Amino acid sequence: MLRSLIRVLAVGFALAAGAVPAAHAQAGPGARTGDNVVNVDGEPEGFPFSPAIKAGGMIYLSGQVGNLPGSLEMPDGIEAQTRQAMENIRTVLEAAGASLYDVVKCTVFLDDMEDYWPMNEVYASFWDGPPPARSAFGADGLALGALLEIECLARDPAVR
Repeated sequence: MLRSLIRVLAVGFALAAGAVPAAHAQAGPGARTGDNVVNVDGEPEGFPFSPAIKAGGMIYLSGQVGNLPGSLEMPDGIEAQTRQAMENIRTVLEAAGASLYDVVKCTVFLDDMEDYWPMNEVYASFWDGPPPARSAFGADGLALGALLEIECLARDPAVR
């Protein structure tokens, strides 16, 4: 608990001090040009990563925790955080012109592996038909004190 609080405070101090650049895209050639970066309206700013990058016919989503839209606050419990993380993933995919149906692989990071089955029940409810490939790992502390983080890879439906 104390470790999580320290991490949250460190991120807050870094943001307040301007130590974390607010730029979302780099100029010049490469995969992280403004056209390839997926931004989400209302997302907290100042983090050193983009919500998603489009490259090579794929959409690479940054890991999503269960923070409520537009804030760093999280609901209580693994079920609520899983549900919110999946809704956050849906929001990023929609901003990229994709949907959950385009997801091909997810990785779940759990702060406590005892949460595996409760997380699984909520996670499974988001997929109609066969779910995407997935891995799940235990992690010793996650950003903002989250109970889980989920990152996904999706095909870009705009690329044929």
